[in-house]
Order: sequence, then structure tokens, then C-alpha cells
Amino acid sequence: MLRVLHLSLKAEFFNAIRAGTKDREYRLVTPYWTKRLVGREYDRIELTLGYPARDDQECRISRPWRGFTQSTICHPHFGQHSVWVFAIDVSAAP
Repeated sequence: MLRVLHLSLKAEFFNAIRAGTKDREYRLVTPYWTKRLVGREYDRIELTLGYPARDDQECRISRPWRGFTQSTICHPHFGQHSVWVFAIDVSAAP
């Protein structure tokens, strides 16, 4: 059985990943995301534009699991202060 990490995204970030201009998806280091990522392995990442219908392939991107790192970033989405995040690799195949 495939182990798939599902990430729902806003259009801005989904379109940037599809265009190849964004290769990391960020999630705050919280107990929720720590439980989903730390010590876990996945086969694939399923990125969706919002919450599409199951058969809507235009709103889905499937990528192999390449892991994550942790880093500090400053991004308007998270506010004006630096935050500690999981940086999930969502890059296209090399």
C-alpha cells in the first residue's frame, strides 16, 4: 500500500509548484506536523489545489517523496517574524 502525504494548497503556491518556480512547501513546526513528518516515510506527495473532487486531475500534482528539512524563514504568510518550519521537498524529478 502506498504511503501518501496529502497537502492542500492555495492557488498561488500550487501554481508556483506546477510552474517549477517553487520547490519547497512550508509547514510550521507544530505538534500536528511533527507527528505527520518526523520519523515517518512516504512514497509520494499529493499536492492539491484546495480540496478538489477525487477525479479532478487538473487540481492535483503527484511527486515522489524526497523528505524535508527544518529551517527558519520569514514569509508574509506566517506574519512579520521569523518562524521555524518544515521545508518539504516538492521539486519535480531531477
